[in-house]
Amino acid sequence: MASDKLITMANQIATFFESQKGDDLAERVAAHLNDFWGPEMRADFVGLVSDSSQAGRLHPLARDAVALLRLPQDF
Repeated sequence: MASDKLITMANQIATFFESQKGDDLAERVAAHLNDFWGPEMRADFVGLVSDSSQAGRLHPLARDAVALLRLPQDF
C-alpha cells in the first residue's frame, strides 16, 4: 500500500483514539491496527516509521503504537 495512504490512515485512527480517556491510548491504536490491518500492512507501516523522513509525519500516538504491533515473524 502507498506510504501516504498508510500514514493518513494511521493518523486518522490515532486522532480518533486521542479523543478517548485513558492512559493506554497508544495500546488502543496498536490493538486496532493489529485487529484490522493485515500483517503486510503492519510490516509496511513499521518500515515507514524507520524512515526518519516519514516518521515525522505521524501522529505521536501512531508512532508510539509501532512498538506494540504484531509483525509477520511474530506469528
